[in-house]
Amino acid sequence: MSKYIERFSTSERVLHWIVTVSFFTLLLTGLGLYSTLFHGYFTLFGGGQNAILIHKISGILFFLSSLYMYFNHKNDVSTFDQDDKEWVKAKGGYLSRDASHFNIGKYNPGQKLFAIFIAAATLVLGMTGIFIWSPTAFPRWIVQLSLMTHGLIFVCSIMFVVVHVYLATIGNPGTIEAMLYGDVRSLWAKRHHPKWYKEVTEEKP
Repeated sequence: MSKYIERFSTSERVLHWIVTVSFFTLLLTGLGLYSTLFHGYFTLFGGGQNAILIHKISGILFFLSSLYMYFNHKNDVSTFDQDDKEWVKAKGGYLSRDASHFNIGKYNPGQKLFAIFIAAATLVLGMTGIFIWSPTAFPRWIVQLSLMTHGLIFVCSIMFVVVHVYLATIGNPGTIEAMLYGDVRSLWAKRHHPKWYKEVTEEKP
């Protein structure tokens, strides 16, 4: 048995990091636009006007790369089977003191729901962003509604990403290796994603 198996190709990892970098760029530039309390972040980008321009460019990059990443993994993240239901029922075992083992495929239900949420959030942020981009070209009520929705989804996205980062690092040691190197330890795959491990290695139960 090989010590490592490939989980993500180079192109998949590059795409993931493009989405990640553009998201956090949007986060830093967006905070200053969200509230005057965060105007200090504008200095990181050379002032408010530059921050707005970078926010718009990053928004386009995030919109395109995020949706492309979702459709690239659509078959894996949009289907839920009985094993996934068992995972959800047990809340992934995160609230249990006992060791939990589930017959999970390439992605667990939490990762699937995160991917679906981010795809939906990307669409909403992109659509509302169009109205905010040129506020004088649209009725005032549409712009105001877009601003409120944009801000709400912005905050929700940050909360989801914080949980995602935690579970990919401290919460599940070994997970981040997939996005850093492409390969994961076979033992890690066998423990956390046994169904996917068997598919990749063709190992019989």
